[in-house]
Amino acid sequence: MLMKRLLGAVAGLIFSVAVQAQAQAEDVVVFAAASLTNALDEIGARFNARTGGKMVASYAASSALAKQVEQGAPAHLFASADLKWMDYLADKKLIAPATRINLLGNTLVLVAPLDSTLNRIELTAKTDIAALAGAGRIATGNPEAVPVGLYFKQAMERAGQWDAVAAKIAGADSVRAALAFVERGEVPLGVVYATDAAVSKRVKVVGVFPDSLHDPIVYPFALVAGKETAAAKALLDFIRGPEAKGVFATYGFKVD
Repeated sequence: MLMKRLLGAVAGLIFSVAVQAQAQAEDVVVFAAASLTNALDEIGARFNARTGGKMVASYAASSALAKQVEQGAPAHLFASADLKWMDYLADKKLIAPATRINLLGNTLVLVAPLDSTLNRIELTAKTDIAALAGAGRIATGNPEAVPVGLYFKQAMERAGQWDAVAAKIAGADSVRAALAFVERGEVPLGVVYATDAAVSKRVKVVGVFPDSLHDPIVYPFALVAGKETAAAKALLDFIRGPEAKGVFATYGFKVD
């Protein structure tokens, strides 16, 4: 009797481990730009509820995530905040090209702490951004790698202001980290996406950068090469569908 109970317990344990392993295998790991956090969390919850699947998301700067994919991180889906880092993986044949799609757009904005005395202004190529910051610094993503910082640097170069602005940059490792600097009042200004500013109750938008000052802000999505599982394909299809596009639009993303 004791032996039978032991065998039953072992069999139950093996079955439990097998079920957990199968569930783990069905997880869809998404590496996504930090600015997608709120929208993708909601979309993932809806996908999970509809399908019984499980989207597991990791958010950071597109640059950092692309490097992790390159090093073999177990991501199924990569969503970048710019074309540069998707192209980086494509050049290394690390994404499935047939699954790649440019899905979303965004807007570059200047933000300040909610209690700032700076009022809304119309930004142009002639607006002296460095002067607006006064003796303080301007938080944004690392302008050598993080997409939001790359867009801002490009805008300032086109406006002929980069030399003046460069010394004032407080480079963060993601757009959400830059937003946090402004929220805590550690800097008087920050440059983030409109969607990031919209989810914060501690900053206000004081200006919108003209689209003509930088390349279009594009979010490409693609499955990682060799990770084109049925569940991953199903998630990408869901993200491309009308319900998910409605969620993205609610959070302020530009949706085709």
